[in-house]
Amino acid sequence: MAEPRGARFAGAAVLVCGARLAGASMARVLLARGATVLIADRGRPAELEPLLAAGARYLGDPADLPDVDLVATSPGFRPDAPLLVQAAARGIPVLGELEFAWRLRDPGAADWLVVTGTNGKTTTVRMLESMLRAGGLRAAAVGNVGVSVVDAVAAGGHDVLAVEASSFQLHWSSTVRPAAGALLNLAPDHLDWHGSMAAYARAKAKVWAAGTAVGNADDPTVREMLAAVAGRRVEFTLGEPGPAQLGVVDGVLVDGALVDGVLVDRAFGGGELLPAADVRPAGPHNVANALAAAALARAHGVAPQAIADGLRAFVPDPHRNQLLFTRGGVSWVDDSKATNPHAARASLLAHPSVVWVAGGQLKDAPVDDLVAEVAPRLRAAVLLGADRLVIAEALRRHAPDVPVIDVVSRDDGAMSEVVRAAAALASPGDTVLLAPAAASYDMFTGYAARGAAFERAARVIAAGEPSDSLRTRDPRDVL
Repeated sequence: MAEPRGARFAGAAVLVCGARLAGASMARVLLARGATVLIADRGRPAELEPLLAAGARYLGDPADLPDVDLVATSPGFRPDAPLLVQAAARGIPVLGELEFAWRLRDPGAADWLVVTGTNGKTTTVRMLESMLRAGGLRAAAVGNVGVSVVDAVAAGGHDVLAVEASSFQLHWSSTVRPAAGALLNLAPDHLDWHGSMAAYARAKAKVWAAGTAVGNADDPTVREMLAAVAGRRVEFTLGEPGPAQLGVVDGVLVDGALVDGVLVDRAFGGGELLPAADVRPAGPHNVANALAAAALARAHGVAPQAIADGLRAFVPDPHRNQLLFTRGGVSWVDDSKATNPHAARASLLAHPSVVWVAGGQLKDAPVDDLVAEVAPRLRAAVLLGADRLVIAEALRRHAPDVPVIDVVSRDDGAMSEVVRAAAALASPGDTVLLAPAAASYDMFTGYAARGAAFERAARVIAAGEPSDSLRTRDPRDVL
């Protein structure tokens, strides 16, 4: 049959691979639109039960692809998963969450402004959402930021969507055409899923399928990739902006270019946006995120004043370079969201003297370059998790004089042991920084749970707060 689109999902037989967040969203929409829904999942997650009650059929983990018109897959299924390989061999379309949502769109639907990159995606789409709303638009940050893009498109009611797109989602995208797309940075990550760095980069480059292509001029790989893109290209840089660039001049974010020392109309009209010191979370990498968001907003016609207002109103999500407290001259910072070496690098470079808390699942990402670069600012390291010994070996090679504590424990008390060790190693002027450079699922339900465990232990052990007084802090408490 013809490949289903929008309302024509009605009557189609669809296999949904995965019944958790992404899969459940797709299955709900398909059932509501009259499709026959089959679900494949290795487990039986809680999200499955209401889908079965609505008429879906559960197949478990089948070895063979059933007779279907379409496969809708979650990121948990890699491209080499047998069901997806069989679908490709039989010519059956495979849609990821992003592609599925795009095909749900009605004529005149909200524009998409899409953000991808190895790091900084969530912060950037949140910043972009705040800018768009300050500009008077009905906007929402969607994707991996709490609201699925499928649910947002199905609900409607928006002028524009700020879409966070992972490499998994972009891999399966074939017809997605955003009004503008930004690639923030590119470093090895998820190589176990994509199979190679080249495949990972190809997936990320799909963000530039149409509209304005925005890229990081300070990232050599991104800059080279962007140069090969046809059509309108805009760059952002932490230096002074040239033609078709946003950048920083004398500590102020600007849109335009300098000619003979004068800011002139170039990229979208030119002009100052706001002081870099007003960007939250702090750090050069977040200034870069703000510039990327501003480039997307300007491409959508948002005025410079609205961009400044939106950035000032923006409240960062927890676990992103979040200062928890300072005691005895030692700062305690939670950047549990630094789930790969590239993210940890940005966090480590934001602090001059660091007791580094790291470890978890590295996902085949190399760490030697990271350790070699940040070694001069490391005072000590406390390591935990599945791949802690890989980081320990890198420290032995590139920072042999840095004291390293190896926390072997994997139980609920492991983070308390980590914090005790870090507190004993830290001196006034140091930052105890949780920037794991690795995923968290070896020990925790996610990076947020890891960050929360770090905060709880730090507040009790290092700050001396009573354990029964602890709560999850709103990030506004520490800005």
